[in-house]
Amino acid sequence: MRVLLFTGKGGVGKTTVAAATAVKAARAGARTLIMSTDPAHSLADSFDREVGDQATPIAESLWAEQIDAQARLESNWREIQEYFIQLMNWAGVETIQAEELSVIPGLDEIFSLIDVKRHVDEGRYDLLVVDCAPTAETLRLLSLPEVMNWYIERIFPVERRVVKAVRPLVTRITTLPIAGDQFFGAVERLHHNLEAVRRILTDERTSTVRLVVNPEKMVIAEARRTYTYLGLFGYRVDAVIVNRIIPDDVTDPYFGKWKDIQAEHLQTVRESFEPVPILTARLFDREMVGVELLEDMGREVYADHDVTEILYQDEPIRVRRRGNGYSLTMRLPFVSRDDMDVHRRGDELFVRVGSYKRNLILPQTLKRLEVRGANFVGDHLEIAFSKGPEPGSSQDARNSRRGRANV
Repeated sequence: MRVLLFTGKGGVGKTTVAAATAVKAARAGARTLIMSTDPAHSLADSFDREVGDQATPIAESLWAEQIDAQARLESNWREIQEYFIQLMNWAGVETIQAEELSVIPGLDEIFSLIDVKRHVDEGRYDLLVVDCAPTAETLRLLSLPEVMNWYIERIFPVERRVVKAVRPLVTRITTLPIAGDQFFGAVERLHHNLEAVRRILTDERTSTVRLVVNPEKMVIAEARRTYTYLGLFGYRVDAVIVNRIIPDDVTDPYFGKWKDIQAEHLQTVRESFEPVPILTARLFDREMVGVELLEDMGREVYADHDVTEILYQDEPIRVRRRGNGYSLTMRLPFVSRDDMDVHRRGDELFVRVGSYKRNLILPQTLKRLEVRGANFVGDHLEIAFSKGPEPGSSQDARNSRRGRANV
């Protein structure tokens, strides 16, 4: 099954683009399910009809589903939550407060994404379109299984045995609630489910992310940051869709300045994301609501492209620990080593190799470090970061002060 995830800043038209993609795929004959994991669902508004918690028929070969996040939360988290509530009650926290405090922000969306695993396992559809919440935080949180692996494989079995051994003694000397097998079993099931979802969404053969942006400065800045983090956690972006571009046939002088500003922002989008395909959609003169209008928008965005294809394949950006610093690796095929420049300005990294120009928002770990150098390893560029220049290295000191490194 092909899996497509759509994300972007709130208000950019993410749900509309996702729905238009689903309609175009269904019209081409692909059995398509679009599901919303956004707690503030708007799929029903896009299709202008009721959409339920289970797959609801919309048109031929098209179904839609608005996940009941609270129901998924209760089914996946309740057994774990009950122990935390008991623990906080024992510490004097009122039950209603304990229930609120025992739910980690963002969990409802994560548990909604577990439905991805269910649909992939069932195999009833050719394409699954996921309309995520207006942020990539959900995808970042899916790195949780990687963190949990160490705990689950090493500490968890020991902790479980210790708790089982000391429970009779502890219950005699204190009323402190002790986690039981039900709690540990729920943690294991949660870990396995999240790990399965992560494997599906990072599978380069089936799953990709499409970023939806408007030609606006703040929107593009957030999209660039999202793109960096998606790459770091292994999620592959195969297209960036720029929505609501003022059409060329709008000649009213009032919009002249806006068109100039949008042209500048479109150039920024290209510099930031290419060679990832940049798709565009004009600002329509009406709300794109209903299957027919969504079909029009799908043709506008994709033209003759098969929306189910992987539009671009590349190795995501990687950051690895190297000695006392870090190495950021990105693939730069078909470029020359000559005339290369890497420098940073604030939290942005600028890379230029010949005519190829790329600027990225650095993750928090690298923001505190200096660019120390850059080298090609095969067709990958590796950029070294560390806390500062080596003692006695005047060239490195100059490069660090300028935030610049040359191969």
